[in-house]
Amino acid sequence: MNKLRIFISSVQSEFADERQMLYDYLMTDALLGSFFETFIFEKLPAIDINSSEAYLEQVKHSDIYMGIFGKAYGYEDKDGISPTEREFNMASQEYKTRLIFISNHNVKERHPKERQLIKKAEDTVVRKKFGDANELKTSVYAALVNLLEEKELIRSGPFDATVCKDASIDDIDTERVQWFVKTGRSKRGFPFLPETPPEEILTHLNLIKNGKLTNAAVLLFGKQPQGFFITSEVRCAMFHGNEIIKPIPSYQVYKGDVFQLVDQAVDFVLSRIDLYVGDRSQSVDVPVHYEIPRTAVAEAIVNAVAHRDYTSNGSVQVMLFRNRVEIWNPGQLPYHLTIPKLKKPHGSFPANPLIAEPLYLAGYIERMGTGIPDMIKTCLNAGLKEPELVQEESFSTILWRKAEVTPQATGPVSGEVSGEVSGEVSGEVSGEVSGEVSGEVRRIVLVLQNEMKRIDIQDVLQLKHDDYFRLNYILPALDSGYIEMTDPDNPTNPNQRYRLSVKGLALKNTIDKTPVTNQVTPQDTPYDTDHVTTQDTMQDTMEVTMEVTMEVTVQVKGLLKAIDGTMSGIEIMKKMKLNNREHFRLEYILSALKEQLIEMTIPDKPNSRFQKYRLTAKGKVLQQQLKKIEKSKK
Repeated sequence: MNKLRIFISSVQSEFADERQMLYDYLMTDALLGSFFETFIFEKLPAIDINSSEAYLEQVKHSDIYMGIFGKAYGYEDKDGISPTEREFNMASQEYKTRLIFISNHNVKERHPKERQLIKKAEDTVVRKKFGDANELKTSVYAALVNLLEEKELIRSGPFDATVCKDASIDDIDTERVQWFVKTGRSKRGFPFLPETPPEEILTHLNLIKNGKLTNAAVLLFGKQPQGFFITSEVRCAMFHGNEIIKPIPSYQVYKGDVFQLVDQAVDFVLSRIDLYVGDRSQSVDVPVHYEIPRTAVAEAIVNAVAHRDYTSNGSVQVMLFRNRVEIWNPGQLPYHLTIPKLKKPHGSFPANPLIAEPLYLAGYIERMGTGIPDMIKTCLNAGLKEPELVQEESFSTILWRKAEVTPQATGPVSGEVSGEVSGEVSGEVSGEVSGEVSGEVRRIVLVLQNEMKRIDIQDVLQLKHDDYFRLNYILPALDSGYIEMTDPDNPTNPNQRYRLSVKGLALKNTIDKTPVTNQVTPQDTPYDTDHVTTQDTMQDTMEVTMEVTMEVTVQVKGLLKAIDGTMSGIEIMKKMKLNNREHFRLEYILSALKEQLIEMTIPDKPNSRFQKYRLTAKGKVLQQQLKKIEKSKK
C-alpha cells in the first residue's frame, strides 16, 4: 500500500527541534515508518515559487495535517494571517485528517491570534496537550496508532474482539442465539432464558463493543458469516487412497456459524468412516461406535475452527484418507506452547477467546487445556495409533484409522461417486428386494428400533447437524422405501416417528445374519499407500472448488444445465421435459442438494409450495465447466 503522507505545521522557529525530532522518529520507527511518510519545510528543495504557496500545495497532497501550536503566532501576511493558520484552513477545506497538539503554556503567554487559532481548532477537532518533546512524541505515536486501527490497517487486540464495521444487529440470527442459550443452560447452567433479547446475550458474552458487533458475534451467531468472512468456511474432501489424487469422490464446502461448521464437518467424517453396531440381544439400546471415536474427531475439528487465524486467506480443511483423517487450519501455536506441551495438560491460551467462551458454554470444548491429551488417550484406548500434531506454515492434526480392514459383515461394499457405502441387498419379502443402498441408509436400518423420533436416531448415530442428517439420512431412507413415517399425512408433526418398512426389515435381516458386530465401511480401497501429505498438497486441495472434479450423475448434470436463476421444481421439470415427479425429486433434486450444487430458497420449509431452487457457488462453477465442455465438442 502507499504510505500516508503527514504534513507537520507549526511556527518554524518555535518548534524547530520538535519538528526535526518527529521527522526522524516517524522515518525510523519500525511500525509507523511502514505506514507514514513525513513532510517538513526544512526538507523542501529550493524552487522558484512563493514558499507559502509551496507549503499549501504540500498540504493539499498530504493525507494528514499535524498542527503543533504553542505561544507564538508567527509571521503574518498582508491579511494578518500566519502560514500555520493558512495551512490549518487549507487542511480543513480539503477535509484532511487533522491532528492538533497544543503546548502546556499559560493562556496569557500565548499570542492573541494564537489563542484564536487554538480556539478555532478546538471547535472542530480533538486536540492533545504536551509538556515537552517526549510527551509530544508519545502523543503523536498514540494518535497515529489509533488512526491505523480506525482504518483497520493494524489491530491492537484479538481478531475476534475487533469491531465488524459493516455488521448490525439485523445480521444476527435470533434463532441461533436462542439455540445457544438453551444449549448453554443444559450444558453449563448458562444464566439467561431463551427469550432474553439477543443484544443482552451478546453484551453478556462481550460480543458487543461500543454498541457495535464484534467479529466473534458475526462468526458465532451471524445469519451469513461467510458474507463478512469468506474464508471462514470449512472444506471437506474424501479420497479413495492415502494420497491427494484426483478424481475426488466427495468434496463439500460447508458454510454457517461456528457451531454449524463444526457439526457439519464432524458429521461428514462420521458418515464416511467405519461404524460398528454391537449385539442388540442383551439390551434395548443399540451399542454403536465408530472406528475413530466421535470425541476425538470433534476435538480435532473444533480446535481447528476455534483457534484458526481468521485473518488468513486459507480455510479449515478436513481430508479423509483410507488410513487417516487430517484436519488442517491456518495459524501458528502461541509462542509459549510447543507440540510436546500440547500433548500434556497445559494452560488454555485460545487464539480467539471471544469465540472459545461460547463454544465452552455450549459444551463443544473444555477450557482446562485437557482437550488434546484426552483426544490422544481416547484414540489409544480405541486401539488406534497416537494422533500426530504438526506445526509447519499451518497447523494440522492427523487421526489414524484402523491399521487393516476388518472382515466385512455386511456383504459386498464398493465405493460410489459420492464416496458412501454401496452394496447389494436382496431378500424374499413379497418378491425380491434388491438394489444399491447408501451407507447412510444402511446405518439408519441398523440402528432403527421399533418407532423412533428423528432426534433419537440422530443421537444413536452421534450426529449433531439436523439439516445434514435430514438430507443425507432421513430423506434418502424414506425415498428408497426402507423407512416410513408413523404419521405420513403430517410430515412436520413434532411427534413424528420413523420405523422400518417391510423392505427395511428385509435389509436388516440380511445384515443381521452375521452375528455380534455389523460393520459399515464406506469404501474398500486397500491400505496400500504410504502416508504422503505436504502443506503444498493440502493447499492444492483448497483449489478443488474451482476445478469441481467430483463425478456427478447424468441426471444432476442435466439439472445444472437447466437451472437459470431461481426456479421451482415444476419449472425445471417443464424445461427438461420430465413427467415423473417422484423420479425427478429423487434422482435430480435430492442428488443435487446432497452434493451442495443447488440450494432451497426456503430451507426451513422444504415442502413449501413456494419452494424454489438455485445454484450454489459450487454448482455455478460446475455449470460453467459443463458449458465449456459442450462448447469444445461443437
